[in-house]
Amino acid sequence: MAVRIRLQRGGRKKHPVFRMVVVDSRKPRESDYIEYIGTYDPILKTGNIDVDKAKKWLLRGAQPSDRALKILKDFGLEEEFLAKK
Repeated sequence: MAVRIRLQRGGRKKHPVFRMVVVDSRKPRESDYIEYIGTYDPILKTGNIDVDKAKKWLLRGAQPSDRALKILKDFGLEEEFLAKK
């Protein structure tokens, strides 16, 4: 099973709020997820991401999407941790 860390859209019209989730890569964007990691508001540039949960999943082999990787870096995921992948 290929596991990815990606964003799931929520919020209202013209004001998205994304949930960062761990999901099977073959499932659609709005489908069930394995684990919830946190939220991110791209308009206000705020959110609460549990970086420890993200590290746990990255060590297990989960691949982050491009946007999820950028957000994780902004929330303090170490560069050297990502370089090992």
